[in-house]
Amino acid sequence: MTVGKTSVLVLDCAEPVELAAFYAALLDAETRVGSDPDFVEVVGNNGVHLAIRRDHGFAPPSWPRPEDSLQAHLRVLVDPDDMDEAEREAIGLGARPVDSGGSNSRLRDARVYTDPAGHSFSLAVYPAPPA
Repeated sequence: MTVGKTSVLVLDCAEPVELAAFYAALLDAETRVGSDPDFVEVVGNNGVHLAIRRDHGFAPPSWPRPEDSLQAHLRVLVDPDDMDEAEREAIGLGARPVDSGGSNSRLRDARVYTDPAGHSFSLAVYPAPPA
């Protein structure tokens, strides 16, 4: 018998309530603060489950410097026709486009940003269904 499990991606930052509000707005989700105010969850109806944790010594990631790798990042999937609107929404909420060696052009199916705390994430089109 297998023990039931689930997972949640946890992002560290200096201000968890503020960063959780950014992601809740971006992902059309809600924030949940439990008994520990340094740990905030972002939960939505479409399977969204993300957590934000306060790190008192937090330093933003340094990617995309050439000597650093991307490591983990959040990929937010959108319909192809909604990419430009999703980009406007993300930037309006405080995301910053990242120059990752290519351009965040309208023709690409993935665009890279940093959230207000400096974590990278991308907007990407839903993959095409198998033929």
